[in-house]
Amino acid sequence: MKPVLALTKGRVEKQFINFLQERGYDVQPLLDKGRKLQVETNQFSVVFAKGIDVATYVEHGIADLGIVGADILLECQPDVFDLLPLPFGVCRFAIAGEPSSIPSLRKQRIATKYPNITTKYFREKGKSVDIVKLEGSVELAPLLGLADDIVDIVETGSTLKENGLVVKEEMFSISARCIANRNSLKLKKSILAPLIESFKAEEAAI
Repeated sequence: MKPVLALTKGRVEKQFINFLQERGYDVQPLLDKGRKLQVETNQFSVVFAKGIDVATYVEHGIADLGIVGADILLECQPDVFDLLPLPFGVCRFAIAGEPSSIPSLRKQRIATKYPNITTKYFREKGKSVDIVKLEGSVELAPLLGLADDIVDIVETGSTLKENGLVVKEEMFSISARCIANRNSLKLKKSILAPLIESFKAEEAAI
């Protein structure tokens, strides 16, 4: 029986495939998958999905392990076991806005895709803010007057710069994570342990 791995499509997918290749895994089936959403390799089965769906597949035991951004775990808090950080997908949460914005007398309004993370962060600072949840490009919100600032993931900062925004406050760093189904860790320990061990080589570097 092969382990089933759920992998976040896109940037994390490409970085994880490189990560596997560096550890001697045969990644050719993953590179040649085309539009397939399920792929078999010699070592495991892979399911490709959006980040939040990766967490859901792992939580419900469809996948034994998952590779997902820490933002999904922090925002959605799925019932999975957070095994370890991975040495890619490194970025940071930050508060950003227009550099010349004038502080308002009213409660600060923050636009974000991450209302739970944002609320928790400001609450821990003893500050109450109004949250505007957006699904798309949050950079528009301050420019159009919908919000004073935004909370978002920043990697290079180029998108902020191109839209005339600056980082006002660094919040915290995140990376990709390896997560596991709780029952799989117990029932499939013998087949999962070698795979998990091979991921741990650079854990100390995070």
